[in-house]
Amino acid sequence: MIVTESLSKRFPRVTALDRLSVDIGPGVTGLVGANGAGKSTLIKILLGLAPATEGSAHVLGLDVTKDGAAIRERVGYMPEHDCLPPDVSATEFVVHMARMSGLPPTAARERTADTLRHVGLYEERYRPMGGYSTGMKQRVKLAQALVHDPQLVFLDEPTNGLDPVGRDEMLGLIRRVHTDFGISVLVTSHLLGELERTCDHVVVIDGGKLLRSSSTDEFTQATASLAVEVTDTDRCPDGTAALRSALVAAGAVVSDAVGTESLASSGHVLYVEASSEETHDLVRDTVAGLGLGLIRMEQRRHRIAEVFRDADAESNAEANTGAGAAVATAAPSFSSSAVSSSAGVPGTPYAPHAPQEGGASDAD
Repeated sequence: MIVTESLSKRFPRVTALDRLSVDIGPGVTGLVGANGAGKSTLIKILLGLAPATEGSAHVLGLDVTKDGAAIRERVGYMPEHDCLPPDVSATEFVVHMARMSGLPPTAARERTADTLRHVGLYEERYRPMGGYSTGMKQRVKLAQALVHDPQLVFLDEPTNGLDPVGRDEMLGLIRRVHTDFGISVLVTSHLLGELERTCDHVVVIDGGKLLRSSSTDEFTQATASLAVEVTDTDRCPDGTAALRSALVAAGAVVSDAVGTESLASSGHVLYVEASSEETHDLVRDTVAGLGLGLIRMEQRRHRIAEVFRDADAESNAEANTGAGAAVATAAPSFSSSAVSSSAGVPGTPYAPHAPQEGGASDAD
């Protein structure tokens, strides 16, 4: 769907994109980065609205430098900022955008009604948009991006300004764009939890550079972590503590429940590093030997936010032991071997590095 090769965009005071090479296939893809990381700049280049300084990019097989108009015929775009005329109804606006995309009048009206129904605005479609809530305005912007039945849509920070309920509803709509209509989606966000729940693939950029591009499953995989929960017994009034001591004595690496500081608040859940199948057997046999009841033993997955926290913690630890200041500013290493001691909270902002001074408005 999208291919870039050594794509760069430089402004007088900042480099927004720095030799970015990425290959994005069909499905729902999340583009994550801090404010000023270059997400919006990339979308403008992909739409043929801004020239790249160097490198190349293709969207749906079309060259962004030569085929901008053809790309915009096949791609929908939902801008980040509020750009809706307040004295126009949603129906009028979306019909107008459909006509701008080349649909004839009758088809434009039919597609508008269907699209506004899909985004949940059918009952409010004749009201002036100046009286709409933030959530309703975001739905209008999504509708105009979908009305001409594109092959691909770019959604720039679609949950901006929404409360938790509105955010969840918008994420559900985004997912349905692909599952119900087969339209591929590139959605930008600085909130990691959103991408984890919505996207098939995640692309991470920082300072205009590619940090990682992989499937969400691969990104959040924690192959060496088992969540274990046991019951208490008369023999072991604190079954969790007894199990932990026995597993540590047997050489296992055990940590408390994520987001807690002590066993007393852990909800009787332990996380056991499991590098091989034998660890499952060890946990089972240890639980049985202590006479405890095994409530659950299941593979645990990282949240995306935890992956970054692990990498940041490793970088900080190396810096604190004298590895040098350069280590503290290096790109995250994305270690998946350690289990973070802090919970990956949906909606956690991604910000491993601060935007370059004076460049936030240009780079983003």
